[in-house]
Amino acid sequence: MTDEQAATERLQSIRQSIDNIDAALVHLLAERFRFTQEVGRLKAANGMPAADPDREKVQLARLRALAEESHLDPEFAEKWFNFVVAEVIHHHERLARG
Repeated sequence: MTDEQAATERLQSIRQSIDNIDAALVHLLAERFRFTQEVGRLKAANGMPAADPDREKVQLARLRALAEESHLDPEFAEKWFNFVVAEVIHHHERLARG
């Protein structure tokens, strides 16, 4: 086997691992959104606000710390979290409107 063939095989193996992780992330996000939908229904039924800034601050600090521990850029983790929270709040507001 040539060096190029070995590199191509290794590249395919790494890409397969990335594809597997991407699939797991999508499934985890779907599960997360099922729970946030449940939270949204509970909030809507009880007249609670869609957003919870205090919880968001706590979660953001927690995720930034986890990112640092995992050698992931905390800024990236924050951007991801803010994106997800914005989508969750949008869903909660839609549920509150009926």
